Amino acid sequence: MNESMDRFQQIRLVEAMLFASAEPLSKDAISTLLPDGADVKGLLKELQGLYANRGVNVVKIGKGWAMRTASDLKSHMRIEKVVPRRLSRAGIETLAIIAYHQPVTRAEIEEIRGVAVSKGTLDILLEIGWIRPRGKRRVPGKPVTWGTSEQFLDHFGLEGLDALPGVEELKATGLLDSRPGLGSIAMQQDEAGEDDEDDGEDDVDQEEDALEEIGEEERPRPTIVDANSAG
Repeated sequence: MNESMDRFQQIRLVEAMLFASAEPLSKDAISTLLPDGADVKGLLKELQGLYANRGVNVVKIGKGWAMRTASDLKSHMRIEKVVPRRLSRAGIETLAIIAYHQPVTRAEIEEIRGVAVSKGTLDILLEIGWIRPRGKRRVPGKPVTWGTSEQFLDHFGLEGLDALPGVEELKATGLLDSRPGLGSIAMQQDEAGEDDEDDGEDDVDQEEDALEEIGEEERPRPTIVDANSAG
């Protein structure tokens, strides 16, 4: 190492080392590129002072030193990133049941699938925007019914629900399996669903009430989903 390197050059070298390193550097690591006997501690303190009011600060992290964004600017430096995640099989099956049997309650979905529907499954579909509440069933307990949305039709390129694929098409895509209950997914709406069509206007009037009564249990959690990857 050049013993004649002056202090200004030493500070510049330390600055370059910290800038280029993704991980904090110890004083020993910094000293390897400095002249023998260099005042590493003093150089770091001086550099820290020079960057004290800058957008990037020289900070001590554990036993090492690094350049990091000034703490008061961190809130402005956040980057929102969508993390792609495929819709689960349970989500696909639930969506298919809702599409073919709407308006349908959670209990009816579970009866058709033959297994319980987790709260998270409906949460994700609601957050994506593919389903929406369609009012309440006129039975004891008045359970919320679910149906597909305009966004669902738009994402899958459907003009309307009558354009939904048939049983054979669903089997070809793997959306139906050998479980007996799922064989009914692509059938026309059951009698209960047809009866609800007569009360369509009442369902529309009750939609806002249904949304309010869904409560925290039915509200979507802030899960990030790439809707395109589910299609």
